[in-house]
Amino acid sequence: MAALPLKAVERILRKAGARRVSRGGAEEFSKYLEQLAGEIASDASQLAQHSGRVTVTEQDVLMVRKIRRTGR
Repeated sequence: MAALPLKAVERILRKAGARRVSRGGAEEFSKYLEQLAGEIASDASQLAQHSGRVTVTEQDVLMVRKIRRTGR
């Protein structure tokens, strides 16, 4: 079972325009979000380590976002 609450995932899908969301749809979307979040967290952690830190900061997450958006 996914760690993200399905009701929260369902709210995200509804805000994006879905009128109805099946349990299976919410579960699959939750799995995808967890995978994506894990990749982002790993990249942010690597940036922190590269900078000689053990703490992931807001700037690390923002940098990962920028890198993923621009592909650099």
